[in-house]
Amino acid sequence: MFGLGVPELVLILVIGLVVFGPGKLPGVGKALGQSIKEFKAANKDDDEPAKIEAAKVDVEKSKA
Repeated sequence: MFGLGVPELVLILVIGLVVFGPGKLPGVGKALGQSIKEFKAANKDDDEPAKIEAAKVDVEKSKA
C-alpha cells in the first residue's frame, strides 16, 4: 500500500496521536473516512456519459 510498511504506519499513528491527542483522534479518523467516502461518490458519477451524449445531441440539433 503506497510502499508503506508497518514501521511507517506506526510512526504516522504516533505523530497523529501527538498532534491531535487521544481524545480527538477518533473524530479525526471519522471525518477523514467520511471525506474519502464523499470524494469517491462524487467521482463515481454514473450518469455523466449520458449527460455528455445528451449535450452532443442538443448541439447537433442546433446546427441543423
